[in-house]
Amino acid sequence: MLVTSSAAADIALAAYPLVPGTGREITAVGDDFEDESWEYVPNWPKSSNNIDKRTRNPGGYSTNGRWFEAALRGQPDYVSRVDTPPGGLPGSRGALMLRTLQSGIPGQPSGQDQQDDFIANLRSRIGAYIPISYEPSLVTRIYMPPVEQWENRSGSQFAFRAGVRGGDENEEYWPGIFIQFQSETDSRARVDAAYLVIRADGRGRDIRSIAIEQTGWWTLGMSFTADGRVHYFGKPGVADLTKDDYLTSYVPYNMPVRKFETFFFDCFNRDDGRTWSTPFVIDDTSLYVVRGGEQLEAVAARALAPKKTAAPAAQQQAPQQRPATQNRTAVQQRPVRQN
Repeated sequence: MLVTSSAAADIALAAYPLVPGTGREITAVGDDFEDESWEYVPNWPKSSNNIDKRTRNPGGYSTNGRWFEAALRGQPDYVSRVDTPPGGLPGSRGALMLRTLQSGIPGQPSGQDQQDDFIANLRSRIGAYIPISYEPSLVTRIYMPPVEQWENRSGSQFAFRAGVRGGDENEEYWPGIFIQFQSETDSRARVDAAYLVIRADGRGRDIRSIAIEQTGWWTLGMSFTADGRVHYFGKPGVADLTKDDYLTSYVPYNMPVRKFETFFFDCFNRDDGRTWSTPFVIDDTSLYVVRGGEQLEAVAARALAPKKTAAPAAQQQAPQQRPATQNRTAVQQRPVRQN
């Protein structure tokens, strides 16, 4: 990845569409899952506020303070550090499997497609948001298991997304790259197939991008530029992204991005109480900025400095606030923003 500490050099690196991974990595957020003591504390039962208006505090959190449960929909039912699947990044020994079963109300299967969120903790580590003038970008590696292990259901299976604010009123929305499956058991399909799907174009529509012609490791990325656009990248393998991996760019919902707040992963399944979601694995999810890196690192240094008065471990490690990606109010006379 390109890394620099000079503001002038940072600006010189910027190009459009901005390749994710350009600039300085902000190491206070993201995760490589190499720590063998990595642990997630679920604090069951999880939230299902999107369905029954119940948040069920305290939420789940990772003991390294980098991830936590969504207050809106709840966390995946299986969050576990695993050995890095074959073909991962050189030297990687640990990755994270995300999988869910009860994606709706705990203990009350709906029989409908539902989802759970796994959210990066930016607020308490580097602040409430990153100005879009810093031109942030995200990179992640995702392991897609063999097709026979996928949930045999047409629709979204997994997603890599961001929480941003845009437009004249700094309204909230959640662009991302979705992994969608088309099952041969669907009357509209003849064979199994999978695709990357982009959310969203200027009218708020999901746009099918490229076919997933091989499973195993993929590298996905998004960048957010000062002109308010979101740029999407992806390819098979674990090599760094380049301009050749560009997929498309949009101003989602016709609302230029103004602030970047967080990033997260979605697990989807048929909430029938029996069927687990597809066992996707993530690794080395990283945040970069073209400029403003020194300021963000200074914020992180203050936020993460040891406190003079020690609080109980759970209080130190559990995020005290959840990101604004959980207040998902529709706005009239705008393209409907799917969540």
